Amino acid sequence: QVQLVESGGGVVQAGGSLRLSCAASGSIFSSNVMRWYRQAPGEQRELVAGIVSEGIRNYADSVKGRFTISRDNAKNTVYLQMNTLKPEDTAVYYCNAIVWGVIYWGQGTQVTVSS
Repeated sequence: QVQLVESGGGVVQAGGSLRLSCAASGSIFSSNVMRWYRQAPGEQRELVAGIVSEGIRNYADSVKGRFTISRDNAKNTVYLQMNTLKPEDTAVYYCNAIVWGVIYWGQGTQVTVSS
């Protein structure tokens, strides 16, 4: 069993920054892929970024150069540093992990970017 708890969301003006955290507990390992997704109202959930290790990361084209995903295995925590935020980044952000073929989601954290 794995639990994921996101934090760090909030309201920020366009051009600002936020850092999201995802604290994982349970049977999760440093080799598990961790991902951030987001879902805007009326839209499908979309992949934002993923990380296996510091050298293996991927990003959606819409956030490349602005967002950085990282992980601290000692703390079982994954971060999403979001810079130069745009109104179109407004969404609920979810942490995701797949462990032994089971998909786990956090409860989500709201990010609102005002223009």
